[in-house]
Amino acid sequence: MNSETLDLARLQFALTAGGHFLFVALTIGLATLVACIQTRATLTRNPVHQRMTRFWGQLYVINYAVGIVTGLVMEFQFGLAWSGLTHQAGNVFGASLAMETLVAFFVESTFLGLWIFGWDRLNRWVHLGLIWGVTITAYASAYWIMVSNGFLQNPVGYERDGDVLRLTDTWAVLTNPASIAAFWHILGGALVTAGFFVAGISAYRLFRRDPEVDLFTKSLRIGVFTALPALFATATAGGIQFDVIGDYQPMKLGVWGGRGAEVARLQAEQVARFGPGDYVPPEEWVSAGGSVMMAAFGFMFLLVLPSALLALFRPVVQRFRLWHLLLMAAIPLPYISMLSGWVFREMGRQPWVINGVLLTRDAVSDVSPAAMRASLVAFTVLFGLLLVVNWALLLRQAGRAPDQVALGRPEAETRPTPITASL
Repeated sequence: MNSETLDLARLQFALTAGGHFLFVALTIGLATLVACIQTRATLTRNPVHQRMTRFWGQLYVINYAVGIVTGLVMEFQFGLAWSGLTHQAGNVFGASLAMETLVAFFVESTFLGLWIFGWDRLNRWVHLGLIWGVTITAYASAYWIMVSNGFLQNPVGYERDGDVLRLTDTWAVLTNPASIAAFWHILGGALVTAGFFVAGISAYRLFRRDPEVDLFTKSLRIGVFTALPALFATATAGGIQFDVIGDYQPMKLGVWGGRGAEVARLQAEQVARFGPGDYVPPEEWVSAGGSVMMAAFGFMFLLVLPSALLALFRPVVQRFRLWHLLLMAAIPLPYISMLSGWVFREMGRQPWVINGVLLTRDAVSDVSPAAMRASLVAFTVLFGLLLVVNWALLLRQAGRAPDQVALGRPEAETRPTPITASL
């Protein structure tokens, strides 16, 4: 395998997977918050919570719509650049990838479409059930992805048949410790992301002395009081992951902990088992990923703990402008932490694409460096444009009045009047 092709393929997958994950984190968390807000609105018929549902729901729909395109690009990755992986292990983890595609692109999108276009057309309890259907299927989609990724981290429930792997124990794959712990970690991180996003946007509106004081005061509190427990849940799930990683990836923890003697011992063991080669993951990437993840978590804790106290006092929420600036500046922190955590998780597995089973260099498609370079440029440009478009739309929408959003607007308000229609 040409080393340049391998490096380009790895870079391409890192950029596209990381770019897609930026959308996923906010989508899962924001869907949960919108569902909770709509539940409150449905139970109480409070007009403020009804308008909050529309406002944050509009931002959710934008992020979901653009993010789904990045998911389509991700599906091309396996066949285009990693045919060796799909050939050898597609029988095992291909089913979970197919389930994720089915859930995300069909079930979840169907619920979401009915929710968007069923506003004021469906019974309010049915409409509420639809957004919870969106949320639950988003969780299911994340679970199936982690089942696939967990198999790469800790291959279980299979046997080798020639040069391919055959599934022998479905339950072992579905309950893989590498999948379950990471799944809860992802859900917690998604709620942290949504909490910081909602708090930051609300702080921006309050900083501008927005007339919608009540709505954004409530929203800021929702964001802060979501982020605080979600941070503790995420940290707990992360700690559980460190416990189980030692069972199937001791080399990663050895590199992360700087235990040189332990790393040398594990390297010798793998050479004896798999033959000559360098089985130590890149220390600079593992260390940087883990350190940045921990640092970002630390900053978030330092901000959210006092924020939870400040949020108890309504005048402070509405007038503490320095705090508003800090909340706005903190919106990127969950993204930084989650992406660096992803780097730690994936780079710590190298040089294996399936830990102890398939080397990364043996999983790459047999394509020329020129072809891989062309696809890398195309995907990078596409993802860059999508990220710019997504955040431009989100920021534009975040600056609009809640009554100006298109989502859930009464049909009479959107239908042109006879005068405007004739112009």
